Amino acid sequence: MATKTVALDEEAYELLRRAKRSDESFSSTVKRLAHPRRPLSDFAGMWKDMAPKDRRGMQRVYSDLRAADERRAERVAARWA
Repeated sequence: MATKTVALDEEAYELLRRAKRSDESFSSTVKRLAHPRRPLSDFAGMWKDMAPKDRRGMQRVYSDLRAADERRAERVAARWA
């Protein structure tokens, strides 16, 4: 596989290093971060055929994630207050 050398300033390198997962190479990190995201419209209607029991489970997961995000935001705000 061919390789290319890319110059990064210190700030860009630190941002990339922080985004890098422990099981990833820098190349994999760049690919993950630069890969085009699917438009939200691709996901429209995905739940329409889901069984009500499964839909409630997904809604519970979403609810739990929102609560965790709110708690995290409160901790960050308190830290900087």
